[in-house]
Amino acid sequence: MPATNENDDGRRFLSADLGEISAAPPPVPPDTPAFLITKEHRRFTEFATAVRTNRHIGVCYGPPGVGKTLSARAYAGATEWEQWQRTGQTNTEPVPARVLEARTAFWTPTVTISPREIDRQLPRICQRISWAAEYTLEGNIDVFEHRDSRASGLTELLIIDEADRLKPPALEQVRDYYDRHTMGVILIGMPGIEKRLARYPQLYSRIGFAHHYRTLSTEELTFVLTNRWQELGLTIDPRTSPTPKPSPLSPASPTATSGSSSASSLKSRASVTSTSSTASPRKSSKQPAKPYSSAPDRAI
Repeated sequence: MPATNENDDGRRFLSADLGEISAAPPPVPPDTPAFLITKEHRRFTEFATAVRTNRHIGVCYGPPGVGKTLSARAYAGATEWEQWQRTGQTNTEPVPARVLEARTAFWTPTVTISPREIDRQLPRICQRISWAAEYTLEGNIDVFEHRDSRASGLTELLIIDEADRLKPPALEQVRDYYDRHTMGVILIGMPGIEKRLARYPQLYSRIGFAHHYRTLSTEELTFVLTNRWQELGLTIDPRTSPTPKPSPLSPASPTATSGSSSASSLKSRASVTSTSSTASPRKSSKQPAKPYSSAPDRAI
């Protein structure tokens, strides 16, 4: 917007006590890496679709840096939606297809969020998604004629990232918003958030799904690194990768003890063990260890 006075160069903004003029996100850098679909993202997609279809509250937890936020934003089309909104009323482009397909609102609370702010922000972001769906379906937005889009009626899922920031009153406000609408809600947080929510019976009784977002496997990590390195013009040559050194405690490595006394002590222990086993063979009272198997997503 040009300055109202031709002699005004806007220098006053350098020293004035002003905050951010617009809350719109900055443009996406052109060198941003493309999102890669992994096995964990597919599992998250199945989880989010189940919550969205059944209109339950779901909990997604996992260690930091594994991709929870990226998967949630990709599912909701949050980046496309934010960049589409940057142009404001002058935007003539159609609503992004992913936003219309997911009908999901993505929201990250601030650290000092209050129930009053939640009561003001959630209806606004969810209503915008509902109006975007109505505008695409009907060609216009008429709150009196098209009643389905009222009260965020066309929004099917709300994803709340960084849910660990929500204090008990804020969690109760989210539960109240969920009770007043017909959409699913996903709370994303760190490991332990599912135990914390169990302290609130009214909220916990509405949780229908829990999803553990795991770290990438070695094969998937190699796949991600290979694609990223190709974008940078680099290659991964397994022949030049350093060979891991054997652990001093591994069976294939030599023992760290010195002298013949240690070797003889090991031999003596082995002879005592073999002698006792041949003299009086007995069945071990210990049960064989059961192989660990990771449990799939559970429904509470």
